[in-house]
Amino acid sequence: MFNASEMPPKTTIQPVLEALASANTLPQIPIITSVTCCFVLAVLYVGSLYVWSTKHNRDHPSTIKRRFASVSVVMLFSPFFVWYFSSPELLSEESFAKLLGFRWHGLWQAVVIPYGLTMLLFMGPIFVNCQNESIGSYFDLDYWRGCLHNIIWVRNHVMAPLSEEFVFRACMMPLILQSFTPMTAVFITPLFFGVAHLHHIAERLSLGVELSTALLIGLFQFIYTTLFGFYSAFLFARTGHIVAPFLVHAFCNHMGLPDLQDLWQQELWRRVLAIVLYIVGLAGWILLLPLATNPSLYGNTLYWNV
Repeated sequence: MFNASEMPPKTTIQPVLEALASANTLPQIPIITSVTCCFVLAVLYVGSLYVWSTKHNRDHPSTIKRRFASVSVVMLFSPFFVWYFSSPELLSEESFAKLLGFRWHGLWQAVVIPYGLTMLLFMGPIFVNCQNESIGSYFDLDYWRGCLHNIIWVRNHVMAPLSEEFVFRACMMPLILQSFTPMTAVFITPLFFGVAHLHHIAERLSLGVELSTALLIGLFQFIYTTLFGFYSAFLFARTGHIVAPFLVHAFCNHMGLPDLQDLWQQELWRRVLAIVLYIVGLAGWILLLPLATNPSLYGNTLYWNV
């Protein structure tokens, strides 16, 4: 017969529960500290793009090279915010490189799985692009040499994803995650990322674009970049690797927004197949997202414990 006296007293269970709860949270810092740091980092990043006085547009080689230099300086100073304002307890427990998403454990998974997951999402646009471009060009060394010598390509596919993910993910997320839960942090940091892209409105106005058009494009870009920021921040928090959002960012920059006009210009059977692939890709991405980003796949026990 069951003896109630054999049940362990609550006083012995409570410390265990508290220990488990504390093990699943990072040491905390004030919300005002983390949010202010992120705001300053966003201002520094955008401000560095305009520190130069130039008469050329954003795509001129001299403008791009100067911006490369200025955002590189911001990248050098950004980790200081994480090191100085993070909880001393956290810094004593974890390596600084790990906080920024640089570690070996789970590296190949962080390179392959999120990239493949994002390709699934873009399955429809990839199919349409294959109808217009030869897929063999991606296996041509001359193609890649041409890309590497094209400074606009380097900006869009290397420097922009690298600098933005390092500042807005590797340096902001560790701070925000010390003040909020992982899911809340995923929804906060992209707002800084989206606002940081509003400066393109001023650039369009300088090119003679009407104010209403520039504002409309700017609003659309804010929504798009914020949505991507959610995904990128989610990848960082779930995988604990900066390489995952960096590669996904570069891929998304390469693909751009789906060209619906090009889709409707395809032959009927190709159009129908592309639409099916759009739907299947989106549905597959939604279903596989929690599985493909399971922190246990990447050995991530720091930012998103499960």
